[in-house]
Amino acid sequence: MSKSNLSSTNKSIIFITCCGLFLGFIVKLFAVEILHVSGTSMESAIHDKSTVVVNKLAYGIIKPFSNSLLVQWKEPKAGDVVIYLYNNKIVVKRCVACEGQSLEYSSNPIYTVKVGDNEIPLTESQYMRLKDAAQVPEGYILAVGDNYEVSVDSRDYGFVSVKNVLGKVLCK
Repeated sequence: MSKSNLSSTNKSIIFITCCGLFLGFIVKLFAVEILHVSGTSMESAIHDKSTVVVNKLAYGIIKPFSNSLLVQWKEPKAGDVVIYLYNNKIVVKRCVACEGQSLEYSSNPIYTVKVGDNEIPLTESQYMRLKDAAQVPEGYILAVGDNYEVSVDSRDYGFVSVKNVLGKVLCK
């Protein structure tokens, strides 16, 4: 093989490698994320130290290096397990109610919020924070961890804007 053919082969390998790396970067940035879950707030559905695959295109195109959507084409549905940013950390929670869905509160004998057939326990402070919302506000979801006792979620910090939902968990 001549020296010029070897040089051409090396250039091709470098070009293909660079294209692969660029494509991988674009896929990770916009389409698919693999996350390692830390914590028990989603047990029994997702266990501590589990790995989940997230479809970042499920609801729209994420604004690069941001915590919001650039373009939105769909909104989360009740039952979807979603990711969003809270306190500069990606969190995994279940969407239990979408915009316009009715919320029924009870304080007798324990504090709860009823969403459809689901009755979700609340602490007194969570009850006081949410009780004035008869329904989920437009453009928001109620996102709650499956392990109610340990989860820090919408019951603690309020409704989550659908524009801040960054993806849907595909598999665990």
